[in-house]
Amino acid sequence: MKLTGKNAADLFMSINGIQLCYDDYGSSETAVIFIHGFPFNKSTWDAQTSFLSQTYRVLAYDIRGFGKSDPGEEKFSINLFADDLIAFMDELGIEKAIICGLSMGGYILLNALKRYPERFNAAILCDTQCVADTNEGKEKRLKTIAQIEDGGVKEFTEGFLKAIFHEESINTKSALVNRIRNTILSAKTSSLTQTLLALAERSETCSSLEQIQIPTLILCGEQDVVTKPEQSEYLNKKIKNSIFQLIPRAGHMSNLEQADVFTRHILLFINNLK
Repeated sequence: MKLTGKNAADLFMSINGIQLCYDDYGSSETAVIFIHGFPFNKSTWDAQTSFLSQTYRVLAYDIRGFGKSDPGEEKFSINLFADDLIAFMDELGIEKAIICGLSMGGYILLNALKRYPERFNAAILCDTQCVADTNEGKEKRLKTIAQIEDGGVKEFTEGFLKAIFHEESINTKSALVNRIRNTILSAKTSSLTQTLLALAERSETCSSLEQIQIPTLILCGEQDVVTKPEQSEYLNKKIKNSIFQLIPRAGHMSNLEQADVFTRHILLFINNLK
């Protein structure tokens, strides 16, 4: 049975005490759902959803507290974000899906794969990792929270942009960098700080990688300094039925920096599942 989308952007649904905003395009026997990273929103997937919806049903949503989705009253956690994903699928009547998560979206996907393995028929892990924060990493996030709460959102944003983009992108793709700068600056301060705390408190998922039985595509920017290619290589080593592809001339935002190459890898992967 084909799952047919509503072919519309900025749709809303009520789940887990929030109004969640999402896009829903195309039709297929299987839905493909995209989960964005921190501190972005679903628009970072526009290149992928626009192209892939020609063949498949494609959905992207704003994680609670970002874009147009409500933050709700519950304390942010990766567990909660994963529960939102399942509730989103339930509300749409999607029993199983292919899920693609980048960075924090990958953390959410790995969490959901561990707790709800029966809900997925394939996974795409992009520029992400399975480890928990070290004590040093937690301390760094707490300092960033203090910086943001002290009015330093612009300073945080500029430093973050330098970390997530390949130097070539910084120098030659100013429109893209500016778009992401504006996305970060438009995020609610409370959502930034709550999510940083959730990231600092997340659990490792490395110990459950060998339990993943579904086909898995792993993508990583060749110059990613946030979640380095070695982390993706580790995922590839531990996950059976996984494929690993490096994205040349890309940093942490590989889906934006080299959108065509990134999307082709996903299309080939999904086509080969048939």
